[in-house]
Amino acid sequence: MSLVRVLAEHDLEPGSLRAVEVRGEDGTLLPVVVVRAEDGGYHALGDECSHQSVLLSEGDDDAVEGCSVECWLHGSRFDLRTGRPSGPPAVSPVPVYRCEVSDGDVLVDVDQRQQAGAA
Repeated sequence: MSLVRVLAEHDLEPGSLRAVEVRGEDGTLLPVVVVRAEDGGYHALGDECSHQSVLLSEGDDDAVEGCSVECWLHGSRFDLRTGRPSGPPAVSPVPVYRCEVSDGDVLVDVDQRQQAGAA
């Protein structure tokens, strides 16, 4: 599979997030949260907290801080580059997907997962 357009670049301000669904190579729709970090960089993560399976995208834009996103339910923070939690209660990373901006569009490839720990 390749990169799929999920939204326009101007749809997200720095420090904000948006829920999208992306169809994987096997046809399954996967929930993804696209985050625009405070520095303006775009990131795509699995939209489910690894602690209690709630949608990260249900948090408000205050959930984005620096290069992390906070789960609204119990406060776990996940690194936008690696998906790793910064501390409890979550102990497992969330998936991080390839995300690019091209010609004003934000593109995500859910079949190209980044390795946890890779920056």
